[in-house]
Amino acid sequence: MEQKWPILSYERGSSTYETLQLWTQIVGKIKLAVLPWVNHSWHITLHVTATGLTTQSMRYKDLDFQIDFDFIAHLLKITTSSGEVRQFDLHGISVADFYQKIFKLLNDLKINLLIKATPVELLHPIPFELDTIHASYEEEEVIAFHKALLHIQAVFLKFRAEFKGKCSPIHFFWGSFDLALSFFSGSEAPKHPGGVPGMPNWVAEDAYCKEVSSCGFWTGGADLKEAVFYGYLYPEPEGYKTAKVQPDEAYYHPKLGEFILPYSAVQNATNAEDKLLEFLRSTYAIGADLAKWDRVSLEY
Repeated sequence: MEQKWPILSYERGSSTYETLQLWTQIVGKIKLAVLPWVNHSWHITLHVTATGLTTQSMRYKDLDFQIDFDFIAHLLKITTSSGEVRQFDLHGISVADFYQKIFKLLNDLKINLLIKATPVELLHPIPFELDTIHASYEEEEVIAFHKALLHIQAVFLKFRAEFKGKCSPIHFFWGSFDLALSFFSGSEAPKHPGGVPGMPNWVAEDAYCKEVSSCGFWTGGADLKEAVFYGYLYPEPEGYKTAKVQPDEAYYHPKLGEFILPYSAVQNATNAEDKLLEFLRSTYAIGADLAKWDRVSLEY
């Protein structure tokens, strides 16, 4: 029998998601400070592990180090190639506490870095060192969130295996707090207008410099107060927003410019994996056909 996917409640989990997003932004900005730039910002993303989220290995001078969110032991861990480990508990701390603690540990390890200590992709951001408002860490919500990521990643891996053109890793963007996967046609795209809060326009221009079909998972926010899956194309082809995608629970969200499938529709399905794959394949195929992608050469 298929393992049941966890229930995600935006009402119960939103304060924890907001805190986690800000914590992951601090860790993501540390990646940004040490790694060379890779197209589409792929170098700064986090990756899902059996225990949580990781930066993967990062080089600092003659040392390699890695930062992990352990959502089973509920710890932030820093591990170095010299065998040193530093960690702190994630319970009961604010964003300001997290910021102070992680940089203290890095300094103890003689990893001396500076980041721009202001959140991105958020309206009215509070500098990390001043944010004592966001301090929620509900274990039950974190555990469910992590289990959902593991289930979703497994389905995304299967979907990714069907495409042989340029495609992204399956990775977690800390700015928008979503797990994402992108396929590219190979054709140039029109210049992206930018306008993302706290993000230089050139970053969005780089991310969307080629025609792209993206899908992902998001815990929800101001415009959509529930966990959802999304699918979109850039540039959006004529007729895409009015197309009939599958499954029946999917719909086009005009403000977000994306097709949306509620997470609850997948979680409650008799076969969650099949339900999600149906959405991923449908939003991609309809968009690729409308945009006249060379699907014969791009797909297995």
